[in-house]
Amino acid sequence: MLHRPRKIIRKITCSGMFLATAFVTGFATSFSSAFAADPTGDWRVQDGVADIRVAECNGSMWGVVVWEKTPGGHDKNNPDVSKQNRPTLGMPILLDMKKTPGVDQWEGQVYNAKDGQTYSSKIKPVGSDQLEIQGCVLGFLCGGETWTRVAGLIPSSPANSMAKGGSKAASALPRTGAAAPKAGTAKTVGQNHAAAASTDTIGDICLIPDIARFAH
Repeated sequence: MLHRPRKIIRKITCSGMFLATAFVTGFATSFSSAFAADPTGDWRVQDGVADIRVAECNGSMWGVVVWEKTPGGHDKNNPDVSKQNRPTLGMPILLDMKKTPGVDQWEGQVYNAKDGQTYSSKIKPVGSDQLEIQGCVLGFLCGGETWTRVAGLIPSSPANSMAKGGSKAASALPRTGAAAPKAGTAKTVGQNHAAAASTDTIGDICLIPDIARFAH
């Protein structure tokens, strides 16, 4: 009879440890899932010629060229002659992409500077380090590629409130790293981006005029 309280205490202790472990595991899984489902950040395109920064601006996802392997490119294939001299650095290519209800996917348009055409597109995070891009012409002839993450998540921009008539202080936002990272592991690439923060010429993509005007 004297040993029963010890057994009861042992059972309570084990149960508490089980619940604590389950809570921590569940929290870690939820955190990991949330990270995996977030398409924001800087991404290296499949052929390695550019990095695209994806951020949420006024409720939609946008993507802008923030680094080029060969600097000095221009949008020479744009059918709009007035835009053929605009730099490809800082050019939006993922356009006004909306969240698909119930799915970790965003739908909108993608601009392809190689042919100057805009296509229907979808983006979908795969794990935490890859982003699938799909584009279609008239609903068929679909193709796509996979981008690799080179910098972490980006919080929703204060520029959203500025675009709606709020304070213009958002224009003074600190710029986050998007300069040319060297090839290597994800950890090395992230370190290179952090070290190159001061050379980032793009900063908050929500302030780019071609994106900001959509917020009105």
